[in-house]
Amino acid sequence: MLTQLTYSQNVPEGFDGYKILQVSDLHNKSFGQNQERLLNKIRTAEPDIIVITGDLIDRNRTDLEVAMTFVEGAVTLAPVYYVSGNHEHQSGCFDELAEKLTSAGVIVLENGKSMVERNGDTIEILGLADKRVNPYYAQVLSTLIKGGNEASFRVLLSHRPELFETYVESGVNLAFTGHAHGGQIRLPLIGGIFAPNQGFFPAYTSGIYEEENTAMVVSRGLGGSSFPFRIFNRPEVVMVTLKHENKI
Repeated sequence: MLTQLTYSQNVPEGFDGYKILQVSDLHNKSFGQNQERLLNKIRTAEPDIIVITGDLIDRNRTDLEVAMTFVEGAVTLAPVYYVSGNHEHQSGCFDELAEKLTSAGVIVLENGKSMVERNGDTIEILGLADKRVNPYYAQVLSTLIKGGNEASFRVLLSHRPELFETYVESGVNLAFTGHAHGGQIRLPLIGGIFAPNQGFFPAYTSGIYEEENTAMVVSRGLGGSSFPFRIFNRPEVVMVTLKHENKI
């Protein structure tokens, strides 16, 4: 359930060994009483930050309590950053959820950004609200980048992997996405069979994809929605450890 990856291109020296743990597409799923199986997995991984890339809740069976039980445990383990997915907005409960997340100490990055400092270096964490309520996402991303330091290492949180070309064009270094549910059914040599907004035999379903100076991590996620079944497609949380190139 814990997938470990490393990323080294242009990582500042001060962030060598920095661990980013991604949670995506929980869809109200429970992992043990009070989410303890999931929280224990994260606790053991000892991340520096936790990033949530949307669909904490499910529009078909919205339960804010299940989502917040996880979040309230997660914020005790590391700083938590969040962007929305389509289900939050389709549920009609996004405003209430965002208020609860903020009250719990989560940094909600809906078309916003935050700075993280470590050992004398700084990275920017950018967040895009889901495309469903953010039709001008490319312009928003461009504006977020222009408002920062040109030399910054930029981490982007966004729900949607199908927008990879936009992330590449923007020049962000490392994007975290979900939404594809690993392609639901995974076959040897083929990969995922179907993903929302990508259709059959989708291009981006699991792992890390690189183009030019941008890498995109796609989490298979934890839960399911209208098609709740997974075949050869285990739920996962993803840990990316940053490595400064001179220390590999």
